[in-house]
Amino acid sequence: MIIKTEEELQGMKRVSEAVALTLQKMRAYTQIGMSTKDIDEYGRHLLEALGARSAPFETYGFPGYNCISVNQEFAHGIPSEKVNLKNGDIINIDVSAELDGFWSDNGCSFVVGEDIQGLQHLIATSKEILLDAIAKISGGVRIADIGKLIETKAKKAGYTVIRDLGGHGVGRSLHEEPDAIMNYYDRHDQSRRFRKDSTVAIETFISTKSAFIETVPDGWAFIGNKGGFVAQHEHTILITSGKPIILTAANGI
Repeated sequence: MIIKTEEELQGMKRVSEAVALTLQKMRAYTQIGMSTKDIDEYGRHLLEALGARSAPFETYGFPGYNCISVNQEFAHGIPSEKVNLKNGDIINIDVSAELDGFWSDNGCSFVVGEDIQGLQHLIATSKEILLDAIAKISGGVRIADIGKLIETKAKKAGYTVIRDLGGHGVGRSLHEEPDAIMNYYDRHDQSRRFRKDSTVAIETFISTKSAFIETVPDGWAFIGNKGGFVAQHEHTILITSGKPIILTAANGI
């Protein structure tokens, strides 16, 4: 959305703080032995206490309140009593919600317990690339150039990017224009540019092996087409004529 009034700005700040604090607390709450359903219920209570409504549950009829994905499943994972976290698992928690007519989105990947699968470098790279990309965004910057930055940095670090997932506009709904803020350089996408005073969710999908998604039989969760692991990090930001404002900074990414 394009922020036109102080009321709209404050609305986006409130919902962004709600999802950011929920994500931060869910991450701190996560422990070995917990089920992803336990973590989701904790997140639901946090959102409700803040007056917010789960975006995936309300918008898409998602069978949970937050997307929680473990190991090879890296996005849109359904919280389950049958998925109990083990030492060394990589987990992704994605929290998005609506509050007073405004929507915001954020997420992060992290290791539970010890890094016995050797994935901390992947996670750190995803986080670093996200922050580097955000720092380069201002009104008038080509969307394709941010994709190029993400892809180039991922390749230099020895990874691939997921090419059919990306960031998106957010504000008055969960997904708005501009859609498809991709993690790679699309040479055919030269006209689209970030707009000053707009709010967007920027996210990285950095992979050890895969470049595209496959949907698992439950119809929701994504895995990589060539296996491996994926780390995702996401912030909702307000674009300015200079340095963007990270609205979900409270999540600690």
